[in-house]
Amino acid sequence: MSTSLWSSLVEARRQRLDAETRWRRPVTFDGRGPQGVLVEDGTKVVTFASDDYLGLSLHPTVVAAAHDALDRWGTGAGASRLVMGGPVHAELESALATWKGAERAAEFPSGFAAGVGVLDSFGDHGVRICSDEHNHASIVDGARLSRAEVVEYRHRDVEHLEVLLREARGPALVVTEVVFSMDGDVAPIGAVAAACRRHGALLVLDETHVALGPDVGDDVDGVDVLRVGTLSTTLGSQGGFVAGGRAFVDLLINRARPYVFGTAPSPPDSAAALAALRLLSTPEGDRLRTRLANHIRRVAPGHPSPIIPIILGSDERAVKASMALRDHGVWVPAVRPPTVAPGTARLRVSLTAAHTSSHIALLLDALAAVPSAPDDAVPPAPPEL
Repeated sequence: MSTSLWSSLVEARRQRLDAETRWRRPVTFDGRGPQGVLVEDGTKVVTFASDDYLGLSLHPTVVAAAHDALDRWGTGAGASRLVMGGPVHAELESALATWKGAERAAEFPSGFAAGVGVLDSFGDHGVRICSDEHNHASIVDGARLSRAEVVEYRHRDVEHLEVLLREARGPALVVTEVVFSMDGDVAPIGAVAAACRRHGALLVLDETHVALGPDVGDDVDGVDVLRVGTLSTTLGSQGGFVAGGRAFVDLLINRARPYVFGTAPSPPDSAAALAALRLLSTPEGDRLRTRLANHIRRVAPGHPSPIIPIILGSDERAVKASMALRDHGVWVPAVRPPTVAPGTARLRVSLTAAHTSSHIALLLDALAAVPSAPDDAVPPAPPEL
């Protein structure tokens, strides 16, 4: 009886998603770097779907570090970071703290786990979490799992945030992405931090997509701040981290369930991230950032990040546009609700330093064949291409 009931429920939900053009399947891409094959149909493409913004997952120095760690410590961490982290985990945490100008850092199994862990740990009863309405799913889920009151402020609207902070009856926590993952726009960190300073709020910054800045630096002086990031988007590896004041991170490693109960990132992942982090401070790191910035200028002059959204409105338009690009040898996924708001289905172009000048030219030629957004498409508008 129960099996039949659940089979019916699953089928009904599947059909509903299919009717709404929201049924999705994993994409298998076989390639090293941007060029490769979509395994499902054998189409050769250049992919613009990767968040390895600086292309460090392919850098020989980073790959060699992972190989060395594999030979020394094996394939897995063996336990949670709290129970049995290795020397490479401790060294990476120290380097991450220095990178973010923090007293301490904690390494997490993923960036998603880091975001959930922070909000679940500090979102106690009596706390008000104020979250930008465009924040990533890890922030949304972490806030839901907490015991706090959760309110959203309008996207990048600091005046609205001020209202919510004034209405708080106890401690407040403000959380925002620095570069937003679907729109590629940037939060007004200086103004958000000033609001936190005035109201004594804890500021949580998700810096996952900060490949080229902004560097929050002096903007957060005088504010209690926790900085969340990944080891993948900028460092080309796998895992996440939180950096901040020693007392805050000490509490986090005692309370964050993904840290306490999740297996730590593997030694090769951690070693790769450490090598990538060191590389960022060299002329090679400068060269990669410059290359990425030049790609962005070619595709969307004046845009602040490697994430370039092209809003097409309906789910059907976005899917058709993605398929048209694939026919031109370019893979750009269609992003649809619930990942983005209804009516804002889009192409999400992601540029990396691993792309070549000819890859960018191919992208521009392919995008020229994509229909422009409808008049009633919801902002943000697509960049000029």
